[in-house]
Amino acid sequence: MSDASQPLPGADDRLIPASLLSRLERLQLTTRRRLAGGLAGEHRSPRHGSSLDFADYREYYPGDDLRRIDMHAYARLDKLLLKLFEAEDDLALRLLIDTSGSMAGAKLARAAQVAGALGFSGLVRRDVVTVHTFPLERQAPRFRGRAASAPLLNFLGGLEASGDTPFAAATLRTLARPGPPGLTVVLSDLLTPEWEEGIRNLPARLGDLVVVHVLDQTDLRPDLSGDLELVDAESGARVQVSLSAKVSADYAKLATRWADEVAARVAATGGAYLRVFTDAPLEDVILGQARAAGVLR
Repeated sequence: MSDASQPLPGADDRLIPASLLSRLERLQLTTRRRLAGGLAGEHRSPRHGSSLDFADYREYYPGDDLRRIDMHAYARLDKLLLKLFEAEDDLALRLLIDTSGSMAGAKLARAAQVAGALGFSGLVRRDVVTVHTFPLERQAPRFRGRAASAPLLNFLGGLEASGDTPFAAATLRTLARPGPPGLTVVLSDLLTPEWEEGIRNLPARLGDLVVVHVLDQTDLRPDLSGDLELVDAESGARVQVSLSAKVSADYAKLATRWADEVAARVAATGGAYLRVFTDAPLEDVILGQARAAGVLR
């Protein structure tokens, strides 16, 4: 294992500090479902292999490896039974990142940091990582192996935000791509009427789901007051509003209720939900929230 406490060669360490990368090398991605990958990796698989962890028995058939016959079971049961062991496979990690206009600034930066941390944790465990963005129509780059860590982090650090949020179409497009079951991580503020449809599309191909709900504090509790003209960051539409203390308090209640509804919808699909604020310390998000949600261990 290399020393990630030193800056990662070729990577811009402004995205994720080297000290955090060092701690991530000792963790790995986890899933609630047992998934089968295609390469030799470090995650439990529903297939049987040659690790040291016993899984089950099956009857002997001519041609099977005689070394796997359990002689103790034969002595007790007078049956030829083969020991089966857990296999270890790679994990297909798909990062689906919202790069729409509402994510501009701190929210996209935080999404890139979380995606980079999870992606790096996967790459050092020989997982395969692909990055999908919306609304931009670009080919999803694919990364494999620890040597791909710097290209992954540099790619994420170069993302820019613009356009609207075609969330439902993006989830369908991502899942239409061929590939094994895996872990899909959505990173978005979900400020779109399509949020519920998009989440409903995601638990497919027997895969697992994590939704990282990236928000500014002001998304839930606006810090504005008085007579204002608000401009939609994606459509450019303008609306005149008058924000009194009561209106702001009512908005905060509705916005918090919406965020809780998102969390409940994700839970109903069997996915994990992380509400991540842009002003939270990154280590608290990755080593605290992500581990508590069972995304890393």
